[in-house]
Amino acid sequence: MASSLAIGDFSRATHMSIKTLRHYHRVELLEPADVDEFTGHRRYTPDQIPTAQVIKRFRDLDMPIEDIRRVLAAPDVATRNRLIAGHLDRLEEGLARTQQAVGSLRDLLDHPQDAVRADISHRSVAPAPAAAITAVVSMADVSAWYQGAVGELRATIEAQDVAAGGPPGGIYDTDLFAHERGRATVFIPCAGAVRPVGRVEALVVPPAELAVIVHEGAPDDVDRAYGALADHVTRHALGVDGPVREYYLASRLDTPDAAAWRTEIGWPIFQTSGG
Repeated sequence: MASSLAIGDFSRATHMSIKTLRHYHRVELLEPADVDEFTGHRRYTPDQIPTAQVIKRFRDLDMPIEDIRRVLAAPDVATRNRLIAGHLDRLEEGLARTQQAVGSLRDLLDHPQDAVRADISHRSVAPAPAAAITAVVSMADVSAWYQGAVGELRATIEAQDVAAGGPPGGIYDTDLFAHERGRATVFIPCAGAVRPVGRVEALVVPPAELAVIVHEGAPDDVDRAYGALADHVTRHALGVDGPVREYYLASRLDTPDAAAWRTEIGWPIFQTSGG
């Protein structure tokens, strides 16, 4: 080719390694202008440098190769910009999660002994009729599954003109925490009988004796509340086998303000006093 660059020169021009350029050729993201049929040597044109520079910047922003391919193949500027904006939105969401995790870690390092300042009480919970949905779910999916289940429960009891008897709750088997997959039940206490419909069933939530703590805010650092609760049970109560119970006093289904969310966590115990 009259005006072309060998792969080494193209590598220097674009600050992409030869290994990377060969990979982009294999996945058909950035193909050479010419490949010698005898030697296999790749050559690129100067016109391909801007495309390579765009690809490099997208990869620096962790954009997946398939997304880059869609951007490069976009039929118009509006479509291209929409794809880029979607990736930038995902980056900003990830940055927000990182900043929150960093803040939580700094607080934990600065206050290792008193990272959770909350009252822990013991409570006997009476059996309660409820509408419930039960499934085996993975830890990665449990939040989305919970939101869908609560929405379905609320719609069902409203359609049957049954009044809720308290906030939604959840019962979670140990396998969900230990093996990242286990049985989960989400329920809403009801003032009347519920007819089974679809996934919704009538359930009597069993009685329990619990050590209880309230976690305030988003669930990102709920493990700290769990840790404080486990420490309390180890030191001051007789823990027993059984599922953990949560009550969602206020959640994203009630308010978008994460600072207002309240989750009551109950650890099963065997009470030896009325305290």
